[in-house]
Amino acid sequence: MRITNGYFGNTMLHSLQKSNGKVADLMTQISSGYRVQRPSDDPIAAVRLLLIDRDQAMLGQYRSNIDSLSIRLQQNEIRLNGMLKDVESAYELMTWATDGSNTSADLNAMAGTLESLRDNLLSQVNATDNDGNYLFSGTKTDTPAVTYDPNAAVGARYRFTGNTDTQQVVVGQGVAQAANVSADDMEALLNQIDSALELLKDPNVDVNDPATRAVLEASQDALLNGVGVLGAKIAKLGGAQNTISLLDENHAAMLVSNGQAAQVIGELDYAEAYDRLNNYVTAVQGSYQIYSRVMQLSPFDVILR
Repeated sequence: MRITNGYFGNTMLHSLQKSNGKVADLMTQISSGYRVQRPSDDPIAAVRLLLIDRDQAMLGQYRSNIDSLSIRLQQNEIRLNGMLKDVESAYELMTWATDGSNTSADLNAMAGTLESLRDNLLSQVNATDNDGNYLFSGTKTDTPAVTYDPNAAVGARYRFTGNTDTQQVVVGQGVAQAANVSADDMEALLNQIDSALELLKDPNVDVNDPATRAVLEASQDALLNGVGVLGAKIAKLGGAQNTISLLDENHAAMLVSNGQAAQVIGELDYAEAYDRLNNYVTAVQGSYQIYSRVMQLSPFDVILR
C-alpha cells in the first residue's frame, strides 16, 4: 500500500503538535511550580485542591470576622471600664453620704459630684462606634440605649430604649460570638442615682431622717450591685476575647497546614519534569529529522538502484 506524501505529512504534523503541546504544558508547570494546571491533569488532586481552596477562603473570612469582632469587644470593654469607675466613685460617695455626721451643706456639696458621675455614666451607656452605631442598644444600633425624659417623675426619668438581642458574628465552623453587650440594667441604676441626687440637692436635707436614709441606702445598694453587674460583663468580654484569640491562632495554623497540603498535592517534581521535558524535546527533534529525511526520498531513488 502506498502512503501518500499528504497523509504522511498530516500524520507527522499531528504528532509534532501533540508533542509540542506536551512541551508547552511542561514549561507552564515548571514556570508555576505546580503540576496540576487543569482538572484533566489529575482529577483526584484537582478536587482535593479545590476543597483546600474553599477551606482557605472560609478560614480567611473567619479571621477577618475575628479582627472586626476583637475591635468591637475592645471598644465595649473600654466603655464598660469607664462605667465601672463612675459607679465605684458614686458608691464611695453614697457610702460617705450615709454618714450620720454630715450636715445639709455637706450633702449639698456632694450633689455636684454625683450629678457629674450620673451624666458621665449616661454618656458611656450611650456611646457609639466610629460609624455612629450605639454600642449597648442590642440590635437597635440606631437608637440610644437609655433616653432621658425631663417631664417624667424623679426615679423614672431614665428609660432603656434598646433591646437585649445579640449581634452574632461567625468566627469558626458552627461557632458564633456575640459582638454586643446590652445596657438594660443601667436604667434602674440611673433612676436610683437620680432619686438620691434629688435629695442631696435639697437645702434642708437631713441625713438622719428615715426617709432620706432609705433613699440613700437604696442607692448605695443599687450602686454596689452595679459594680458586680459591670464587673461580670467585663469578665465575660475578657473570656470572649481569649476565646476568639485562640480560634484565630487555630485558623492561622490551619491556613499554614492547608498551604503545606496543597503544596504536597500540587507541587511539581522538578527533576521528573525536566527529565520528561528533555525526552519530549528529543522526540520532537527526532521527528523533525525523520520527517525531513523521508520527505527527501523518492521512488525513483529505489528504481535507480
